[in-house]
Amino acid sequence: MANRCAILPRTQGSGASRAGVTDRQTADFGFRTVDREEKPSLVRGVFDSVAPKYDLMNDLMSGGVHRLWKADMVTNLAPRPGQHLLDVAGGTGDIARRFLKGLDGDGRVTIVDYTPRMLEVGRDRAIDAGIVEGIGWVAGDAARLPVADNSVDAYTIAFGIRNVTDIPGALREARRVVRPGGRFLCLEFSHVAVPGLDRLYEEFSFRLLPRLGGLVAGDRDSYQYLVESIRRFPDQETFATMIREAGLSRVSYRNLSGGIAALHSAWVV
Repeated sequence: MANRCAILPRTQGSGASRAGVTDRQTADFGFRTVDREEKPSLVRGVFDSVAPKYDLMNDLMSGGVHRLWKADMVTNLAPRPGQHLLDVAGGTGDIARRFLKGLDGDGRVTIVDYTPRMLEVGRDRAIDAGIVEGIGWVAGDAARLPVADNSVDAYTIAFGIRNVTDIPGALREARRVVRPGGRFLCLEFSHVAVPGLDRLYEEFSFRLLPRLGGLVAGDRDSYQYLVESIRRFPDQETFATMIREAGLSRVSYRNLSGGIAALHSAWVV
């Protein structure tokens, strides 16, 4: 297999409805309201900044547990030989590497990420890990995927959906590109469901995390946005409803670490 997948033809529009948007012209960027057309460049700026230390960012935000959550996500997907995975917002390649492990070369991943810098970091890490076959890197928008209809067996997105301007559009795109019988899995920071833990996590997030981001990564503002974006993201039930409204079926979710994160699952029928 080639080590870079070609961009596939996009054959269907993505629609116009928006999530996280206060009206037709504006969108949430953390706790700020910005012009809808401005948000993508702002998000790209955040991830351009954090790309070299993206795993460190998630370590700080999750206490290192994000690695276990990602392992759980791939275990839930149960990769099988011959499958083609589309991993969206997967620029660092960690989901892709987990997916390909154990398939003995009989599997394929296309990674689509909005931030070229994230793709560069991920490609370098894959090469360092000896993965050069069966993996492709494509710059693209989750709400307008450069992927053909019904062309992949599974769609994953980990800690990326909350940064998308058009969340309903991104969910419809997932429905469009996955073959009937295929899976959709979304891992995202969510709303804590354990009394007491919610207050502790809130205190950590808003008081300590931006400070740690400034001290460890030299970027307090990006970490402040990432904390605020979690608070703006819909709760578990609301997001499950959004997935159903996009046309996906058998929607369920499981809280991880008391709801600090949640794994949403659905099928295309």
